[in-house]
Amino acid sequence: MKALAPTHWPTIAKDISGLAVPPNLADYPATREAFSWAEERRTLTGLPGGHVNIAYEAVDRHAAGDQGHRDAFRFVQADGSIHPLTYAQLSHETDRFASLLRTLGVQRGERVFSLLGRVPELYIAALGTMKHGAVFCPLFSAFGPEPVRQRLDLGSGAVLITTRALYKRKVARQRDDLPSLRHVLLIDADGDPEPDTVDLAAAIADVPDYGPIAETGPEDMALLHFTSGTTGRPKGAIHVHDAVTAHSATGRYALDLHPDDIYWCTADPGWVTGTSYGIIAPLVHGVTAVVDEDEFDPERWYRILADQKVTVWYTAPTAIRMLMKAGAERAKQYDLSSLRFIASVGEPLNPEAVVWGEEAFGLPIHDNWWQTETGGIMIANYASMDIRPGSMGRPLPGIEAAIVARDADGEPIVHDGEAQLVTDPDVSGELALRPGWPSMFRGYLNEEERYRKCFVGGWYLTGDLARRDADGYFWFVGRAGDVIKSSGHLIGPFEVESSLMEHPAVAEVGVIGVPDEVAGEVVMAFVELKPGFEASESLKRELIGFARKRLGAAVAPRELEFTTALPKTRSGKILRRLLKARELGLPEGDTSTLESGR
Repeated sequence: MKALAPTHWPTIAKDISGLAVPPNLADYPATREAFSWAEERRTLTGLPGGHVNIAYEAVDRHAAGDQGHRDAFRFVQADGSIHPLTYAQLSHETDRFASLLRTLGVQRGERVFSLLGRVPELYIAALGTMKHGAVFCPLFSAFGPEPVRQRLDLGSGAVLITTRALYKRKVARQRDDLPSLRHVLLIDADGDPEPDTVDLAAAIADVPDYGPIAETGPEDMALLHFTSGTTGRPKGAIHVHDAVTAHSATGRYALDLHPDDIYWCTADPGWVTGTSYGIIAPLVHGVTAVVDEDEFDPERWYRILADQKVTVWYTAPTAIRMLMKAGAERAKQYDLSSLRFIASVGEPLNPEAVVWGEEAFGLPIHDNWWQTETGGIMIANYASMDIRPGSMGRPLPGIEAAIVARDADGEPIVHDGEAQLVTDPDVSGELALRPGWPSMFRGYLNEEERYRKCFVGGWYLTGDLARRDADGYFWFVGRAGDVIKSSGHLIGPFEVESSLMEHPAVAEVGVIGVPDEVAGEVVMAFVELKPGFEASESLKRELIGFARKRLGAAVAPRELEFTTALPKTRSGKILRRLLKARELGLPEGDTSTLESGR
C-alpha cells in the first residue's frame, strides 16, 4: 500500500439550478440511501409469472405503446445516408429473427454468434436472439480466423450470422473444426449463398409469425462476452436477463438518459460497452440511439453530433485524445448546442482530456469505470456532481465499492474470512465490489475454478489498483500486473501517463516498467506526438525533465521512446503488457482484440 498525493487539477464545480434538463440523480447521498435493486426492478414491466426478458424491456413494451413510432435506432451509413428503425419496426424485425431461430431448431440457452460490423442485422440479431431465449455472443468483425474459431469453439456456437466475405476469409476453412456450428446465416447472400450457409433474407421471408416472447427467468443466461487475458485463452463472461435492471439504473443515473434524448454510444457491440450501452440501456429508456456504421474520422463524428442533434454522447478516451490531436477549433466549426452530457469509458480518462471538453464543447467529459465482468457502470462522475479531473467518480446507487489491502506479494489480506479494507484516504490497494448487483457476471463459461478465484473475503476483486480520497471519489492507479515497483516505490502507470499528457507536444502515452539491476524496475514511457512536433533527443530530454518536475525523479520516466502508434484494443485501451512484451522479447499472449494495423 502507498499513500498518494491528490491531483493538482482543480475541481470542476457543478451548478444544476439553471439546467434546462434537471439531472436524474440530483441528490447523490439521498438517492444512495433510498435505493434498492428490488425497487429498480419495479420500474421495468416484466413478463407474467416473474419472468424477465431483456428484449421485451428494451423493445416490445415501447413498441406496444405511444413510443412505437419513435426511432429506436438511426443507422448512419458509410455514405452518410440515414436508415431509421422505429420501435415498432424493431419489434417486428426481432420477432422475425426469433421465429427463424425457432424454425432452425435452435433451443433455449444455445449460443448465437454475430461476426458483423455495426449494421442493422447485428442489432436485430442480438435482440431477436434474447427474445427467443437463446444466448447472444458478439464478435469483432476485425478478428482474425483463429480468434473467431477459438471463441466459436469455446462458446459451442450453434448459429453464426455474418457476411459472405467474412465467412469466406475467417470461417469457411475452419468449419470442420466447429462441430457445434449448425447454421451460418449470410446477410448479403443475394439468393446465392455459399455452400453450407443460409441466405438470411430468403430464409426470414418464409418464417411463420412468432409466438410469445420466451419466458426467461432473471438468472437465465442472455449474453456471453469474451474478454481477453494475458494468456492465449479468452474468458467467456456469462450475463443473465436480470442484468437489464442494472442497465436501466445506470442509464438513468450514470448517463442521465431522459425520454427525449438522442443518444450516441460509439462502441462496437463486439465490446461489452457496445452491447450494454449501445443496445440495451438506451432502448430500455425508450430513447433514440445513433449508430455509425463507418470508422472514426473527426469531421464525420462532428457532423454526426451536429446533424443528429445528439444530446448524450458516450465514447472512449482514445477517441477523445484523437479529437484533441485534431484541435478544439474543429469542434467549434459545428453546431453542437444540443449536447448536454458527455461520458467516457474504456480506460481512465486523463485529467487534461476532462478539462479539454469544456474548451471544445463547453462541457466537461465525465469518466466512469466498469469491466466486462461487471456488465454495467459501477463508478461514475454524475451530471449533478462536481468533477475531480482524473477521478473515476463515486459508486452507483446500489454498488458498494472498497479498497482491499494487499501484502508485499500483492495478495489480498484476509482475516477471519473477511478481506481487510483500506480505511485511510489516498492509500492504494485493490478495487473491490460487494457481490450481488444484477449485471454481475455469473461465471466464466466452463471455468468454474477461474470464476471462484475472483471472489475473496466477501468481495469481487477487480484486478485494478485504486485509491479513494477523503470525499469518497475513487482514483485509478493501474492494473495489478501493470504497477511498477522501483526502489521500494509502487508507481501507477496512469499517474505518469497523465503527467506527460500535459505537455503540449504529447498526444498519447503508454508507460511500463523495465528491469533494472539496482532499482528492480525503472519507468519507461512510449510517447506518440501531436502533429507539428518531431521526435528528437532534445525533446526526449525535455519530456523527461517535464515529468520530473511534476512527479519527482523516483516516479518520472528514466527512459523514453517515441512511437507513431501505441498498441491498443479496438475498445481503445492501451495494451501496456504488449508494450512490455515487445520491449523485453516476451510472448505477446492474446492479441485477438488488438486494433487493426497496430
